Amino acid sequence: MNADRKCFKSRSILAELEGHRGHVTAAEFCPWQTHIIISVSEDRSFKVWDHHVGSLIYNSPVLTAFPLLSLLIDAKSRQLVTGCANGQLWIFSLVEGHHFRCVTRVSLKKKSESFSRRVESRLCCLPEESQHPCTHGLEKGDEVEASLPVLGLAPCDLSAIVSAPCVCGLSSETTSCLWIGSSAGLFIFNLANFELEAVLHYRDFRSLSIHVAGSCAVMSKANDDKAICLLTSLFGRKIVMLEIRVAALVRSQQGHDAGRHLSVLPRTCVGPTSPLCFTTAKESKTPPAPQRQSAGRSTVKDQPLVFHTKVRSSGYASAPHVTMFSPKANTRKRGDHSSRCRDGPRSKEYPLESSPPTKLYKQRVLAHGPAAAHCVQYSGDGQWLACGLANHLLLAFRADLSGTPTVFSGHDGAVSTVCWSHDSRWLLSASQDGTLRLWSLRRAELALCLGKDVFSKPVRSAQFYYVDTFVLLSSGPELQLLKYHIDTCKDEIQRYKQKNRCKRVFRLPTTGRTEITSLSAVNDFYSYLVLTAGRNRTLEVFDLNAGRSAAMTVEVHSRPVHQICQNKGSSFTTQQHEAYNLFATTASGDGIKLWDLRTLRCERLFEGHPNHGYPCGIAFSPCGRYVASGAEDRHAYMYDLGSSTFSHRLAGHTDTVTSVAFSPAAPQVDAVGVTADWQQDAGILVNHGGISAPSRMRSGCDHAVAC
Repeated sequence: MNADRKCFKSRSILAELEGHRGHVTAAEFCPWQTHIIISVSEDRSFKVWDHHVGSLIYNSPVLTAFPLLSLLIDAKSRQLVTGCANGQLWIFSLVEGHHFRCVTRVSLKKKSESFSRRVESRLCCLPEESQHPCTHGLEKGDEVEASLPVLGLAPCDLSAIVSAPCVCGLSSETTSCLWIGSSAGLFIFNLANFELEAVLHYRDFRSLSIHVAGSCAVMSKANDDKAICLLTSLFGRKIVMLEIRVAALVRSQQGHDAGRHLSVLPRTCVGPTSPLCFTTAKESKTPPAPQRQSAGRSTVKDQPLVFHTKVRSSGYASAPHVTMFSPKANTRKRGDHSSRCRDGPRSKEYPLESSPPTKLYKQRVLAHGPAAAHCVQYSGDGQWLACGLANHLLLAFRADLSGTPTVFSGHDGAVSTVCWSHDSRWLLSASQDGTLRLWSLRRAELALCLGKDVFSKPVRSAQFYYVDTFVLLSSGPELQLLKYHIDTCKDEIQRYKQKNRCKRVFRLPTTGRTEITSLSAVNDFYSYLVLTAGRNRTLEVFDLNAGRSAAMTVEVHSRPVHQICQNKGSSFTTQQHEAYNLFATTASGDGIKLWDLRTLRCERLFEGHPNHGYPCGIAFSPCGRYVASGAEDRHAYMYDLGSSTFSHRLAGHTDTVTSVAFSPAAPQVDAVGVTADWQQDAGILVNHGGISAPSRMRSGCDHAVAC
């Protein structure tokens, strides 16, 4: 009798949670907070409950026009995943302080179509005899119904199959995947990059009697290659159990050799026929002239009458020489000397464990009037900051934004690209007027100008390359390599005579001759690889040592990529050599994707910042742990590479944040970040992690400097 009473008490109702307006379709306990229950319902919302108190903690708004059918709470990523009847996946963050923030929304149908096209492009690179088995299954999978209702969700362990770079918080152990059971097939979904890892359509199995499922349940154990799937028919009374070999399924649909041989750090010497050997080949053919003249006595008659290198002036017209050919007043000499004196504390190694810049340090007005700041970039020594404006000007500030900036004028269009040389002596700028200009920082003057007579198409991207040996640029569908020479002679009499020159030494078209929208290469050390993004949403890697295309992947984003950003580090920090193979791409309306060059796989997707129309810039921190991005909601967002949600949101701007940059040599303790926005008076904000928050900025056109 007592035992029956105890059994009755153990089966009694502990809590009754009311609040849904439709049938509750799924509910789960939170793994790390067992008193929390999350439920989804046909009322198209989810609710978070505390069953100990019996109270409602959070009530979500209506998410979609279709009922929510399934639910999964992932303990690794601290995320809530729910699926609805029209094939949409909604992912929310359960991290404390994120307030159930929506991370992303995924269309299962679009992801399946994109995955099929990527697999087909990989199969085209394989021998013909290995293409038929997989292609036949994919063709049948394309015939499935338009809607893919999410019937069930289950965890999936791919840590032993999907290899991830063990750098910057990225590893296969921390990567979470899940099974998605639908009416037409099974999908393996990666919660780190929000991409499909494998697709299995029911119609691929001829012996399977169920082609349209009414319910689905999947079970798989950790570190186990087998998964069991239980299906019920939608139009009959059949139940089928499937045994799936997970490793064979995933590896049959992934490209193994996409970028395994690629590395930003060179592994071989420069080849004799490489375009990068251009300078060495020329110098070897033409030895210096003085060595030939001193070879024998026969060359004595060719020597000049005056054997001194310089001839003392007779004194005539010495005063006119001073007035007519006076050297340019260098207002930066005293400042350059003081900056060299300050190099001591800045030469400290950048702390890899530094916190990101989150506090406003200083604000500076760039231009009065409707002039947007398109691009910003720090010099390699961290002493200067260059800003390209829409009013055709290029400004060079000191890193602390003090003093009067150096103004470079001459472009007839908005400055779209700015790049520093490795020695921080030269500035390279590209404009919408189609010209490419090289500027001298010390003299504050134009050193070289290349216009439409040199390039058939406008220059969209340009930078220094191979430790300032070349200028790398994109013009239309071509990747071009220019060899330049800047005469640094200080002869004041002939300084107006143009001795600077530039010559194209190599050009290479993209596959399919599509227009290049962005390019990136490392200039801080010798590297052979160049990354390009095309108008057709492809990403192509070129090996300039071999002078050819090395790898390519399609469907990188849903829109053309407008920026490629590599993890280049800085001269003040040392990262793991594998970390330099990480790079990020961004496109309007499609977030930021983090890639590994060795596998050409997307490892992370960051979608927390609003960016739907304007191309907002991105930047890596020198420590390689953070990615910053501009946004259209007047904020700059900071992402930790180990998480898919943003860690910090920086406020202070009055319009769209168009560009961001990190200082390579942060003073004192923390990093410095810069954002430039599009507003009536273009402004620039510097954020510092070790300085307290300033007072509020004054409203209006004339913004005050806040320190």
